[in-house]
Amino acid sequence: MIPMYMKDCYLKEFDTNVKSVDGDYVELEDTIFYPRSGGQPCDHGTINNVSVEEVVKRDGRILHKVDGTFSIGKNVRCKIDWGRRYTFMRYHTAAHVISSIIHKETGALITGNQISLDKTRIDFSLPEFDKTKIAEWEKRVNEIISEGHEVKMSVLPRVEAFKIPDLVKLKKLLPESINEVRIVEIAGVDIQACGGTHVKNTKEIGGIKIIKTENKGKNNRRIYFSLV
Repeated sequence: MIPMYMKDCYLKEFDTNVKSVDGDYVELEDTIFYPRSGGQPCDHGTINNVSVEEVVKRDGRILHKVDGTFSIGKNVRCKIDWGRRYTFMRYHTAAHVISSIIHKETGALITGNQISLDKTRIDFSLPEFDKTKIAEWEKRVNEIISEGHEVKMSVLPRVEAFKIPDLVKLKKLLPESINEVRIVEIAGVDIQACGGTHVKNTKEIGGIKIIKTENKGKNNRRIYFSLV
């Protein structure tokens, strides 16, 4: 089942039922809470006004840590911290734009990333950084953001997803057990398999500033950027 946070990234409140309880952790029938995954932090919020500050994936289940008592089958009202979520949505979509620009120029692939509220970092498999290109990349990214490219999300059967040329490289990375692949496409800019939350249009990002670059070892270069 595709969880609700993947179907509608803008859903702030949602009613559902408690599926299971394991100590401090509650599993819901469906959820709008994004679990910590893929370099994106989890959502915060409340379930029936009880605070949720940790959401994790375990054995294919999405679990919400709560300081309260819940019973299986109980109907609950979920609310996410929208300001936090929307910041992560803007950062995550911006990361796709930056990665696309650098990949097209250098062939570098992403080896890691970490989103936070004040900045985001992306690691690339790149032997050297031409630092004279940083300002050029930043300018191009901001141009793309301001052009207002539509961001589309879809779910395709595995076989269909890997017919897309840009996704073939992922075929060996995704376990055979994954039968459906969620696709995030920034029209005319980028297409990736991604389970994160994103804005609907690049204009919502606002703009970015590359604030730091680092050499993290052989074939590993790191970029930090912030939203502006």
